[in-house]
Amino acid sequence: MMPLPTSPSSSPRLLHRSSSSEWHAVVQRNVRSSLLLLLVLSTIFVFSVLYSSHGFGATTADQALTQRQSTDHGAIDRFVPAQEEADEPTVVPAENNEAPEPSLPSDISLPSANASAAPTVPASSRGRAEQTGDQSSAGAAHAEEKCDMSVGKWVREPRGPVYTNLTCPTLPDIKNCQKYGKDPGHLFWRWQPDGCDLPRFVPERFLDVVRGKTLAFIGDSLARNQMESLLCLLSQAETPTDVYRDAFDKFRTWHFPGHNFTLMAMWTEFYAHGVPVLGADGKPTPSSDIHLDRLNANWTARLPGLDYAVVSGGNWFFRVNYLWEGGRRIGCVNCREPGLTDFGIAYAVRRVVRAALEAIARCRDCKDGLVTFLRTYTPDHFEHGSWFSGGYCNRTRPLEEGEISSQSIGWELRRVQSEEVTRVRETAGSTSFELLDVTKAMMLRADGHPGGHYDKRWVRNASDCLHWCLPGPVDMWNGMLLQRLAHISPQPLLR
Repeated sequence: MMPLPTSPSSSPRLLHRSSSSEWHAVVQRNVRSSLLLLLVLSTIFVFSVLYSSHGFGATTADQALTQRQSTDHGAIDRFVPAQEEADEPTVVPAENNEAPEPSLPSDISLPSANASAAPTVPASSRGRAEQTGDQSSAGAAHAEEKCDMSVGKWVREPRGPVYTNLTCPTLPDIKNCQKYGKDPGHLFWRWQPDGCDLPRFVPERFLDVVRGKTLAFIGDSLARNQMESLLCLLSQAETPTDVYRDAFDKFRTWHFPGHNFTLMAMWTEFYAHGVPVLGADGKPTPSSDIHLDRLNANWTARLPGLDYAVVSGGNWFFRVNYLWEGGRRIGCVNCREPGLTDFGIAYAVRRVVRAALEAIARCRDCKDGLVTFLRTYTPDHFEHGSWFSGGYCNRTRPLEEGEISSQSIGWELRRVQSEEVTRVRETAGSTSFELLDVTKAMMLRADGHPGGHYDKRWVRNASDCLHWCLPGPVDMWNGMLLQRLAHISPQPLLR
């Protein structure tokens, strides 16, 4: 009998093949499902990241804007160095240091003191007010409220000065007090304002702030003293080039080629036109005829091209001088002559300071961004005499505050200068006039003058208790100037 045929499903081989096919089908379905799920999850993840990144970027931008607005009203000590500007034209120093005196216009006529109208401000001055005021007036006002650098005390500074008489290549011999034996104690003090700090002077910082700029000190020999101090300070970072001096060494120009910075000194005793009074022998006397309605064009003609001007003065008014207006003599200062009104030193100083500041405010050819600083009066410290009458100044440390007189005329002259800066800011509608108030600080430094420490081969039996040793307390003036310049001329951050 023939065997019965076997069912295909009952075959072991066929059963194995069937199970394997079903398993592969299940696996393939699972893989496709997993891939689809992975794709969906990836898509959701990508969209989530993009959304989050957009939100984060917006938040960061908002925070950056807030920080920038806050920085515009920031603290006075903030400083960021400048970037080098390739497009800035380079000043080429003259090969001949003793250049001929440039032709200058006649002295500038001024309105009468009785004129009540405010000075007419040209468009360039209004531009200065808008640019400087919009960018820095709020921050400057905030900084001034935060720290009044004119009020403070002298404290010990064990590090000593930024430079020495051996490291300054431009130091004038007449100010080199250490060379001629002055006690070095006056070198180890620094000015400490109340409630804040006046940072140690950093030459590189100053040069970065004034890169591509021109700064002039306008005034008498004390203005020159401040320029000489700044030259010594800056020469610790870059050696300057002597560009120009006039035949009388009254006008000087130095250039720092690495920073394209030009530094100038412009001589004027009174700001106004002054003529020496001749004696009976036809020779000039120490007195002058001061024409209150005419400014000296020797300095006003050089204002165009300046970015910063530091004006100062007052000491020449302590002589016997005669005041002129409208072509006639109207009075005097310190003359005590019958029939001639003695107007006093403060009146004369107010008149010429007002005229000088108004002339700068009206300057049509000056740069829009010109900023003018008025450095306040600093006194001498003669004791028991004067220059050639046995006076001396041999103190070896700063005075105590109780040792300075509250009745000193220095306080009145400081008040006059401060009031005139406030006045020109109001009448000219410009914030580009500032005060460098150093009066109190320098009243305390009777120890900082050359006195008799100079080369006696040239002058005998004299004592200089007016000018300042280098290095010495005068260096503080430039520290204060640096703080103001850095604040009103913010520089971009280093890259």
